[in-house]
Amino acid sequence: MEFINVIKERFSTRKFSNKQIEREKLNNILEAGRIAPTAKNLQSFKIYVVESDEGLQKIDKATRCRYNAPTVLVICGDKNGYSHGDHSFVDIDTSIVTTHLMLAATNEGVDNIWIGLFEPEVLQKELEIPDNYIPVTVLPLGYKTEDYTPSPMHTMRKNIEELIEYK
Repeated sequence: MEFINVIKERFSTRKFSNKQIEREKLNNILEAGRIAPTAKNLQSFKIYVVESDEGLQKIDKATRCRYNAPTVLVICGDKNGYSHGDHSFVDIDTSIVTTHLMLAATNEGVDNIWIGLFEPEVLQKELEIPDNYIPVTVLPLGYKTEDYTPSPMHTMRKNIEELIEYK
C-alpha cells in the first residue's frame, strides 16, 4: 500500500473477530517496531506479544479495551533509557515504536487500536514485566468483524490551516 494511503485508511477497531494473525504478518509488524527510531538509537524498549488465552485474560485485568483482539502488543519503555536532565525519552520512544507497529499492521491488512486506558501496574504484575520496564502503550491486533465500521469521527479532521503555522 502507498504510505499516504496507509495513514488515511487506518482506523481504530473496537470489535475484533477471533481470527489469528498470520505469523509472517506479525513478524513484519514486529520488525517495523524493531527498526523504529529512538533517542540515540538505544532501543530502550521491549514489546511483549500476548496471544495465549491465559495471557489475554491477564490483559483483560488491566483494561476493558481489548475488544476481543486475539493478539495484544504491550510496548514498554526502559526507565534506564536515554534522558537529558529531567527529561526522559521513555514516552517518546515507545510512542514512535507504537506508531510504527500500528501503521505496519495497517499495511499488512491487520486491524488495530492504540489503547491508553489501562492499568500499567496490573500489566507489570500479571505479565511479570521487570521493574525497569514501564508499560506505556497497548496495541490490540487482529481482524475486524464483518459488521464493524469505523467511527464517523475517523474522517473528521481540522483544516490544515488550523494545524500548521509557518514562522
